[in-house]
Amino acid sequence: MESTNPQEQSKRSEWLSFLIICVFLFPILSVVFVGGYGFIVWMLQLIYGPPGHSI
Repeated sequence: MESTNPQEQSKRSEWLSFLIICVFLFPILSVVFVGGYGFIVWMLQLIYGPPGHSI
């Protein structure tokens, strides 16, 4: 069994964390934020009507 020093283990866990954040967390959060914003705009348009000037 090969032994790894703590510095290599820390570097490996840093890269793993970085990849998880870039590949999974950021795309999921951006979809959630954009979808949430779209939902809020949709609900506001249901309540206040579509955008435009009122007579």
